[in-house]
Amino acid sequence: MADQRLNKLAKLLVNYSTKVKKGDSVFVSCDEVATPWMVEVVKEVVKAGGYVETSLSSQEVSEIKLKYGSEEQLLQEDTIFKTMLGKADVWISAWANRNTKALSKIDADKFKMSSKGAKSWRKIYSQRMGNGSLRWCGTQFPTYADAQEASMSFSDYEDFVYRAGLLDAKDPVAEWKKISAEQERWVRYLDTKKGLQFISAGTDIKVNVAGRKWINCDGQVNFPDGEVFTSPVEDSVDGVITFSFPGIYMGKEIEGIVLEVEKGKVVKATATKGEDLLKTLLVIDEGACRFGEVAIGTNYGIKNFTKNMLFDEKIGGTVHMAIGDSMPEAGGLNRSIIHWDMLCDMRSGGKIYADGELFYENGRFIEGILEKYNL
Repeated sequence: MADQRLNKLAKLLVNYSTKVKKGDSVFVSCDEVATPWMVEVVKEVVKAGGYVETSLSSQEVSEIKLKYGSEEQLLQEDTIFKTMLGKADVWISAWANRNTKALSKIDADKFKMSSKGAKSWRKIYSQRMGNGSLRWCGTQFPTYADAQEASMSFSDYEDFVYRAGLLDAKDPVAEWKKISAEQERWVRYLDTKKGLQFISAGTDIKVNVAGRKWINCDGQVNFPDGEVFTSPVEDSVDGVITFSFPGIYMGKEIEGIVLEVEKGKVVKATATKGEDLLKTLLVIDEGACRFGEVAIGTNYGIKNFTKNMLFDEKIGGTVHMAIGDSMPEAGGLNRSIIHWDMLCDMRSGGKIYADGELFYENGRFIEGILEKYNL
């Protein structure tokens, strides 16, 4: 029997996050280990009147293709994703691992070539998400491998995953609507600001966000959620940022990341582990050395780093920045075949200023700021 919380998750993804309606073309994709999740989602899509098509991937197949594929083969575009993301009204996907280290021995250049092969469908995805013609939501299906990576038992990890999405609440949708309303107040505040400055241990970095739109992440794009983000002006980021936790890219860990930035471009990058991969990613294309996102995590139900950015980037009291592809819906113009988030802890002495006003300290928005602006 399927976990009742899994059915609640499927209902939420279909009816709240992506709002599937009768006649919608819906694409559902995941790794084969997440088949129980796909079954529940497809059931809810069909009940909602959607026309569903599915794609099951395989970690083992991906490993074989990366290990033995030639440059020509790895650069081959994914015609299934290109076709489906060009025609679907809705895309619902899940991340799940059978082995989190399956790709750990793959050469960095192979990742680079494979990422270039994904360029065609990523471009379509970015454009359609930006103009609103594609509704997408991604989520996590709990597996033993992901539980082990998070240093949890499987049952504890299941509880963590579903609790982070408030699926233990009587009415999860009502709870997410409350979060949405509170975050919207901070979005309206930030939309009036031009410049941000982030200060924490090893970090002092300034970001111009003038003319950009802040996005309220309330469970309608990925799930669980809990952040507000925007895309910085491409040539505006200046300073140094030290990322508090390892950066995870396709199962590989890069630790102790420090980036020095001038006029939006990373000019120096160091890491205590995985520096070669870090530098490979930064030159994967012209846009990879610039930032596509800056964000503030607001989900205080997620407290610990689990090596899964779906959860980690939402940790209440952290900020994250992503190199690479920016968000068209936020006004971002940077384009890249990658979008890679890295996380900075603000809970011990961290500060964020907006146009010189301190509005965030020690991992929390400062009370009373919004009232000053009647928000």
